[in-house]
Amino acid sequence: MNHTINVRGRLLSLSHPLVMGILNVTPDSFYSGSRKQTEREIADRANEIIAQGGTIIDVGAFSTRPGAQEVSEEEEARRLQWALGIVRREQPDAPVSVDTYRPLVARRCIEDWGADIINDVSEGGLTGIVNTPIHETGSMFEVVGQLRVPYILMSVKPDITSMMQAFSREVQQLRDLGARDIILDPGYGFGKTLEQNYAVLRNADKLLALDLPVLTGVSRKSMIFKLVGGNPTTSLNGTTAIHAIALMKGSSILRVHDVKQAVECVKIYDEMLSVK
Repeated sequence: MNHTINVRGRLLSLSHPLVMGILNVTPDSFYSGSRKQTEREIADRANEIIAQGGTIIDVGAFSTRPGAQEVSEEEEARRLQWALGIVRREQPDAPVSVDTYRPLVARRCIEDWGADIINDVSEGGLTGIVNTPIHETGSMFEVVGQLRVPYILMSVKPDITSMMQAFSREVQQLRDLGARDIILDPGYGFGKTLEQNYAVLRNADKLLALDLPVLTGVSRKSMIFKLVGGNPTTSLNGTTAIHAIALMKGSSILRVHDVKQAVECVKIYDEMLSVK
């Protein structure tokens, strides 16, 4: 599908799948290799994502893994203001998404600190940290509608049918509020058992019926190592396998820790489609 998204007046084409590189400024993200805590580490990671062929830099400051400690809104905002300043200094032209489910934090990141895209794991406020009630001020959907920035809407539903029903309602709500560019994320690892994650993957192409781009975020997640063994540090091969499946199911964006390998996966997929 030849989707485009408007990133501060520039049209970003999704006619070929893109890679979004993860930059975590948290001390407790589930994959230790993704944690960046110093100015130099953040700068190096931002530059690495682009140098390895990534297109979007996804900056997060609040882990939503099971068992994560809640971070105050003030602390999350402080971390993001600091990190986004470094990312913008190093990569002024790269599209930058902010991974937050807090409406007020998202607004400040877009209006004041240089982020372009909101990446929300809460499905508009349904959930936050796994198994922890959400209690945020404001409405993310209203913020997205007012700012009219690209928005990644992630599902916490356990199966493709309820997911598509919810997405249909939520997309209409967003449209009614003025939102324009919406990207769907099936939410692997959120609200789903191991078997349900793979059932969603098997049926992920059905999401294309909603005529919106789809993002896949499975990088080094437990749905891989709980199946094949190991832990996040040993899950690159499984991640790449799922990326290949996701691309064949129509995914437009891969959100990843390992940019080089994901870019290679996309290149192989594109070549397969282009040959006669």
